[in-house]
Amino acid sequence: MRNVIIIGSGPAGLTAAIYAARANLKPLVIEGLNVDHQPGGQLMITTEVENYPGFPDGITGPKLMERFRAQAERFGTEFKTEDVVRCELAGPVKKVWIESEPDVIEARTVIISTGAVAKYTGAKGEKELQNYGVSACATCDGTLFREEHVMVIGGGDTAMEEAVYLANIVKSVTVVHRREELRASKIMQDRAMNHKNIKFLWNQEIDEFLGVEEQRLRAVRLRNTQTGELTEREIGGVFIAIGHVPSSGIFKGQIDLHDNGYIRTVPGTAQTSLEAVYACGDVQDHVYRQAVTAAGTGCMAAIEAERYISSHES
Repeated sequence: MRNVIIIGSGPAGLTAAIYAARANLKPLVIEGLNVDHQPGGQLMITTEVENYPGFPDGITGPKLMERFRAQAERFGTEFKTEDVVRCELAGPVKKVWIESEPDVIEARTVIISTGAVAKYTGAKGEKELQNYGVSACATCDGTLFREEHVMVIGGGDTAMEEAVYLANIVKSVTVVHRREELRASKIMQDRAMNHKNIKFLWNQEIDEFLGVEEQRLRAVRLRNTQTGELTEREIGGVFIAIGHVPSSGIFKGQIDLHDNGYIRTVPGTAQTSLEAVYACGDVQDHVYRQAVTAAGTGCMAAIEAERYISSHES
């Protein structure tokens, strides 16, 4: 019987592991294996992290997660590089199954830190140019584009927030939306439309990202959604803001989720709707989605798990 199983190994999961291990709970981290749930989470596909405290010169995402993992390991965390295929979280004994082992792994507490995955357009060249001019996080990467004209793809609140944020940093922002009107709230629409550094392209979608051979985005080919006409525009950076998908599917029907799929936690805590099951990081946070806030909630989850175990010692 384990004290705690941590599912996921981004900043939230590994911070939870550090705290749980230092509390002598001997945590097991099931760190993920496939593309969407790879060890280290979304930071593994982030080239430069400049906003994580303690690294004034910046650090690459993979290097930062390597340090997180080493710190968790130092205090005795055990790792399994596997995906969870099934779990039963109700009751005092939590049961988790992983891909390569037929036997169930049992624990007194479970911390869910499976993260979220950014939605991308799927257009040609997009995957190859991620981190080479194509990003899904303005807060993470905006300062890298100070001297550039950039595009934001999307029409919801997130897209408007990204556009306004970028407009105060870069040379100019063009919002590209596939319809004639935005889905964003009125207040966010007004904020973006009234900004002197933001303009809009309506009824357009990305057909192709250009610059794969040079390994640097140089332009996009746009398709008019009404006429099908193709046009090419030079651009320094493109920010995809069409939403994120939380990796919560395996827990559906067991714990309460918000309508958008994010795990519901008691405000100010990491507590889910099930006793001794905690959620931290991007799987429960659809507002901030930053490494530093994920780490904070990972700390919260581990402390809550330790307090639960202490209060239920026989």
